[in-house]
Amino acid sequence: MNLHEIVEGSTAFYAPVQDENAEFPPGSAPVFYNTRMEFNRDMTVLLLSVLQPSEYLDSMAATGVRGFRVANETHTPVVINDFNPQAVATIRKNAENFDEKIEVTCEDVNLLLSARRFDTVDLDPFGTPMPFLDAAARSAKRYLFVTATDTAPLCGAHFKAGLRRYFATPMNTEYHAEVGLRMMMGAIARELVKYDRGMEPVLSFASAHFYRSHVKILPKVPAADETVMQMGFIHQCPECQYRSEEHGSLLPHEERCPRCGAPTIPIGPLWMGKLSDKTVISAMQEKLPSMQFGTKRKMEKFLSMLHEEPDTCFFYDYHAICKALKVSPPSMDAFLEMVRNAGFEAARTHFCGTGVKTTAPLAVLEGILVNRK
Repeated sequence: MNLHEIVEGSTAFYAPVQDENAEFPPGSAPVFYNTRMEFNRDMTVLLLSVLQPSEYLDSMAATGVRGFRVANETHTPVVINDFNPQAVATIRKNAENFDEKIEVTCEDVNLLLSARRFDTVDLDPFGTPMPFLDAAARSAKRYLFVTATDTAPLCGAHFKAGLRRYFATPMNTEYHAEVGLRMMMGAIARELVKYDRGMEPVLSFASAHFYRSHVKILPKVPAADETVMQMGFIHQCPECQYRSEEHGSLLPHEERCPRCGAPTIPIGPLWMGKLSDKTVISAMQEKLPSMQFGTKRKMEKFLSMLHEEPDTCFFYDYHAICKALKVSPPSMDAFLEMVRNAGFEAARTHFCGTGVKTTAPLAVLEGILVNRK
């Protein structure tokens, strides 16, 4: 196998050479390495440098880059696993170059997660995490990290696949990125509560082609009951832009749009609680300047937006509102200032460049856009 050295963050490792002229270069090599997921890995390394877990499992490692980076850049003991013997051979060869505590295993991920427990379990599959979530919910002691790259089923573009995999009703709206993330998190919650365990998100976000959530696991029945109460639905009017939140329910109530009278469509069940712990985000912002990351500029912007976002379960695309009202959109900064001056929280959202997370109802936003001077 032809290997070449790659440096990601402050970690050097060897990976198979890819065909850069291929339609999907990571798939052209015998062991998978996706450069487009560097931001995902950077955020995980920064988070773990703050959380400082006692142990970390990179459960579906491929080249092992995430596990190597966690070991080298946060000095956390790691277990790196993959089912592919070729991948494991490469991982073992790379592991010899590190002084950190690294255990390498070659196991089916569900068998490994069923046989052993780990302080922190990371699921980063190609596609949906659903075939592995049950075992991960039993194996993880304190933290569970999950990535999903099947964004089309989660956002409603592949409706039937979303229903089958996540046992929830998606909908392709202008805020579908947040729906997709909350739908995945709802699936995590359902797997944990089966075992009388609850969850508390510490960092969750969506980026171009994936959803990522890092949750702290809370033991005992009361935590599981509280987690169930954080489930619910977004009710979307099919005729206009009205939407509402319903918390604490696994079955949606019937609702009619107060603006046009149409029956609303329930989206979910979704995770309706907070997406992140803003104290953790602040600690990550403080730590970021002292660490080496290839996507540091993007991380700074993301963390700032995540910290400022109000804890609502959807956002508004203010350009879409302006189009419906047939008015020209003001600048984002000007619009946010007008909403804040009206007495509501408002901030940009990482989900969408023209998206606004706000506590203001739709009627207030429309009034500001129509009546602005």
